[in-house]
Amino acid sequence: MRILTILFILLIAVNSEPLNIAKLKKFAIKGKKLSQIFCNSAKLPKSANSLSDAILKIKKSNACKDIDNFKLKFIAYSILQKDKNNTKIKVPNGAKCSVCGMFVYKYPKWAATMEIDSKKYYFDGVKDMMKYYFFDGDFKYDRAKISKMEVTNYYTLNAIKAKDAFYVYDSKVYGPMGRELIPFSTQKEAESFIADHGGELMKFSDITPKNIMALDGIELK
Repeated sequence: MRILTILFILLIAVNSEPLNIAKLKKFAIKGKKLSQIFCNSAKLPKSANSLSDAILKIKKSNACKDIDNFKLKFIAYSILQKDKNNTKIKVPNGAKCSVCGMFVYKYPKWAATMEIDSKKYYFDGVKDMMKYYFFDGDFKYDRAKISKMEVTNYYTLNAIKAKDAFYVYDSKVYGPMGRELIPFSTQKEAESFIADHGGELMKFSDITPKNIMALDGIELK
């Protein structure tokens, strides 16, 4: 009964936005306990690329019986948490955004990063990272020397290659710097977010200097 009571308390939280690292860990712990009760652990998937991928793999495995969608989501979080292939952007204490100067380490769920000539640059959101990317003349670096660009999946907090991500542009959910581009690993995740919070689906190639600056209310000619 105790675990079901705790589960009931968390039902609202698991569907609320945004999730932080502490909540994700808590959900993973509860998911592990639920999997021990309702699932054959030997049949459960060992890894997943995203929350939706984890849910799909659990369903296909037929490892769990008599679970509703809420229990399924908790168990999916436990799969993501134990997957060692899922890495997060590690922001050093004191690291500041290379565009606005805000402390990025205070906002890990929004973190983005670029690596140029073996040096790492951190940003407190995709919007500022894309300003750095597009306006390389202002920031004095050679864009051709970018070796890595990563953003943070809004749901799982895992790092994604920036050019592989799906973005939600200008939703009702704001980041540290206001209106944002919010990244996801899959189109399904992004579309689910749009259904709840509005916004426009974009790929990396759809992002332009004009729509980036429009998020700050600045119109580029």
